[in-house]
Amino acid sequence: MDKKLPGIYANKIDKKLNNNECVYYSDSKKGDNVVNKSKEKNIINKSTLNINQKINNIFNSNKYVYKADVLITTKDGKITKKIIGQNKTHLITMENELIPISDILDIDFAQ
Repeated sequence: MDKKLPGIYANKIDKKLNNNECVYYSDSKKGDNVVNKSKEKNIINKSTLNINQKINNIFNSNKYVYKADVLITTKDGKITKKIIGQNKTHLITMENELIPISDILDIDFAQ
């Protein structure tokens, strides 16, 4: 078993590569601070979001991997659950419970 394996071919790079060294993005026309504008928009929009948008924000956030601890305010009171999914009409919890979206008044990440 003293067989030698063939060598690996690697193509020579004989020129300078400068891919993606300079990237520029501007959303403002007069040099306004883009970061401050986006933060203000997020603060304003957070209070005016409907329940479906809030649920979508939870599932699309960086905190959500496969479950999210959320505080749900329903018609009956506040509950803290770990949600793992959603269908058209219900949220699915870690305990395999279904919470009707129509009963939810507010939802946000648990502190």
